[in-house]
Amino acid sequence: MLQIASYEKYQDGQIIFKEGDSGDWVYVVESGSVELSKMIGDTKIVIEVLRREGDVFGEMAFIANISRTATASAIGPTTVGIIDRNYLDDEFNRLSGSFQAILKSLVLRLKKTTEAIAQAKVKA
Repeated sequence: MLQIASYEKYQDGQIIFKEGDSGDWVYVVESGSVELSKMIGDTKIVIEVLRREGDVFGEMAFIANISRTATASAIGPTTVGIIDRNYLDDEFNRLSGSFQAILKSLVLRLKKTTEAIAQAKVKA
């Protein structure tokens, strides 16, 4: 079970984090919905809408130590839990260095794939 450090409430359209921000926190949907989107030029591409309690987002930046790959915005009144950073660090550091490297590689590949798909949607 995830250890939640704190909760934040957002109103419709309010930004939780922006693409390019540093990624120190991982979030979990407690209630409401969260839209994940990317900007390609002047075009907003919706990657996914998280609607289920327990959906996790912001994990890519944490795992690969990269900037945020998307913008997260509330859809309607939304409450998110912020997963305790010490808990995440402890859990991640329990993994072998080899497995950590595999996870980082997967995240970086997913980042490239998401960017390619978003670019293709704009061109279509």
